[in-house]
Amino acid sequence: MRITSTSCICPVLVCLCFVQRCYGAAHHGSIKVTRNQTKHIEGETEVHHRPKRGWVWNQFFVLEEHMGPDPQYVGKLHSNSDKGDGSVKYILTGEGAGTIFIIDDTTGDIHSTKSLDREQKTHYVLHAQAIDRRTNKPLEPESEFIIKVQDINDNAPKFTDGPYIVTVPEMSEMGTSVLQVTATDADDPTYGNSARVVYSILQGQPYFSVDPKTGVIRTALHNMDREAREHYSVVIQAKDMAGQVGGLSGSTTVNITLTDVNDNPPRFPQKHYQLYVPESAQVGSAVGKIKANDADTGSNADMKYTIINGDGSGVFSISTDKETREGIISLKKPLNYEKKKSYTLNIEGANTHLDFRFSHLGPFKDVTMLKIIVGDVDEPPLFTMPSYVMEVYENAKIGTAVGTVTAQDPDAANSLVRYFIEQNTEEDRYFTIDANTGTIKTAKIFDREETPWYNVTVAASEIDNPELVTHVQVGVRILDINDNPPELAREYDVVVCENAKPGQVIQTITATDKDNSANGARFHFSLDEGLSLNPNFTLRDNEDNTASILTRRRRYSRTTQDTYYLPVLISDGGVPPLSSSSTLTISVCACEKDGRVRTCHAEAFLSSAGLSTGALIAILLCVVILLAIVVLFITLRRSKKEPLIISEEDVRENVVTYDDEGGGEEDTEAFDITALRNPSAAEELKYRRDVRPEVKPVLRHHASSSFDSIDVQEFIKQRLAEADLDPSVPPYDSLQTYAYEGHRSEAGSISSLDSATTHSDQDYNYLGDWGPEFKKLAELYGEIESERTT
Repeated sequence: MRITSTSCICPVLVCLCFVQRCYGAAHHGSIKVTRNQTKHIEGETEVHHRPKRGWVWNQFFVLEEHMGPDPQYVGKLHSNSDKGDGSVKYILTGEGAGTIFIIDDTTGDIHSTKSLDREQKTHYVLHAQAIDRRTNKPLEPESEFIIKVQDINDNAPKFTDGPYIVTVPEMSEMGTSVLQVTATDADDPTYGNSARVVYSILQGQPYFSVDPKTGVIRTALHNMDREAREHYSVVIQAKDMAGQVGGLSGSTTVNITLTDVNDNPPRFPQKHYQLYVPESAQVGSAVGKIKANDADTGSNADMKYTIINGDGSGVFSISTDKETREGIISLKKPLNYEKKKSYTLNIEGANTHLDFRFSHLGPFKDVTMLKIIVGDVDEPPLFTMPSYVMEVYENAKIGTAVGTVTAQDPDAANSLVRYFIEQNTEEDRYFTIDANTGTIKTAKIFDREETPWYNVTVAASEIDNPELVTHVQVGVRILDINDNPPELAREYDVVVCENAKPGQVIQTITATDKDNSANGARFHFSLDEGLSLNPNFTLRDNEDNTASILTRRRRYSRTTQDTYYLPVLISDGGVPPLSSSSTLTISVCACEKDGRVRTCHAEAFLSSAGLSTGALIAILLCVVILLAIVVLFITLRRSKKEPLIISEEDVRENVVTYDDEGGGEEDTEAFDITALRNPSAAEELKYRRDVRPEVKPVLRHHASSSFDSIDVQEFIKQRLAEADLDPSVPPYDSLQTYAYEGHRSEAGSISSLDSATTHSDQDYNYLGDWGPEFKKLAELYGEIESERTT
């Protein structure tokens, strides 16, 4: 194996030549060739072996961004089979073949027709083959090689994430890391310095610096104070070609903000303050504000205000408004100018979030003195109590005194006070008050059971200044007296079973009293002593405000008496005691063995007969079954009476129905009725209407000739034979009817069918002798007889 610039490669020779613009020299791709040689050794005959060929192509290069007018020369393909006579044809396939790379199929020269960009595609894989131009048969196997696009410095570094916004704490040590910026270069980092980036700072010195290799930005000064300057704009540049002249560059902006730390203690602008507060200020109200300044922001400026000493610490309090960071001074106790005219407070303001790194900057708190001046005002009267509670018995007379309220003028003048009830509510009208003494009296008679409590608003004002008014709430409790008798707690439905035993408890009753427990807590139950002894029921007082109703005999009967009435007397324990009488209604009911009530009224007549609920259900079921059988029987009877012929259009039946209404006995023109008189009246045999006959009946002539001599039996037999022998009869039974009354009997016919065609010797004159009831009939037959005679 040997490596040469020109060699037999299976046996194709490929030379790839290119010119680099930066060097101006031509380079040839080297070829690694493996070939079996035919060796001639002295003493041995020459032996020929089939050569085993193999080749490995190195990477060949072509410059990107070629801007020349002619296609860029890449290389040349050559085969040992090519004798220069044009019989060998070179073929190039693969990526970009025919579009980017073209080949002269005769000489094997390869050219690039387009300007290539390495950042879009770094290399191309192609396949070369030599074939016989006349036979199109390959002279060598297809081989693969790579053309790599060589990079040039045509891309500047870029900061993809910029601009940047970053913070760093104030007072940080010099060299504190702020941010690391990174620029990317699209050029090939493996070739030359096109992608080697160096960082530098263009703006932001001397406060910040940047590492030229890593791009880390750091603080460059000690103790940078946010209160002096908060925002900085730093411009960072990234340059390729290792920062050499001719390299491309890109820049970005980094906005750096110093964040606050607690490095400034709070300070009161003044050491002494003065505040005026009128003595009429309400307890709990804010009377003033005070504030200490802090140059820090956020939580570093939070502070708490406290009163550390002073004679007003028990009268005033201070709290902190978290939003405004002000101290709110509030009144804890009422002020009285006549007793104390001024107070002194020492107020401290201190930070709540301390940073011990800056404790050397001094104590993070400050103290100031506040003097509060109490202002004198004309105050309204003050009641001796904040509220009053008074009592009065119910049913007390109008004008009864309930109680007295007292108010005084707190000022030094000590003016007289006038009392009144403003009567803004309905309850205020139930009481009156003495304007001078403040004594409250009743204006109506009260009922505790209706309203046990009243609220009244009493007002007091100075006589000299009626506009200064003070109000106080007065609660009036209505005391109870025993004025309501006890009564049953509810309506009781008492039930006694018919099978009850003597001494059995059938009901427990309770009572209620509208009066309070002092006048009605203990109830006593008894039967009315004015009545005779009740033989059926008795009452037992359980001494726990309940009583039990008990039976006094065995068995009760509803048929004898279904309702009993038991008067009960109830008394309370009030002074004086009150009592009331109530009557219990006791119903007699039928019960189960376990005492459950079965019925009281609805089934009394059946219960007396000894029928249980199961027996009643069985009787009802039997009645229902009998009714069902009767209905079924009637339905079957009706179904048997229905005619067999339902539809007039059913051709399977031979029964012809008529629903024409004739004209009576005198109608002889509508149809011939002689056929109904006797068989001899029929002139000819009528064929069936539902089928068309194909042959004539064989007995037709014989039947016609013998109509005058045969009787009814023979006539029917004859018709039956015709029907049996008729081939047109359908294959199912048919019904043929004949109307024949027979020959005239000796007694004569009572029918009037032949009255229109035959003469009668009957004389109907005797009908006139039958009375007025037969007058009309005699007139009718008389007219008929006269017509016949005419």
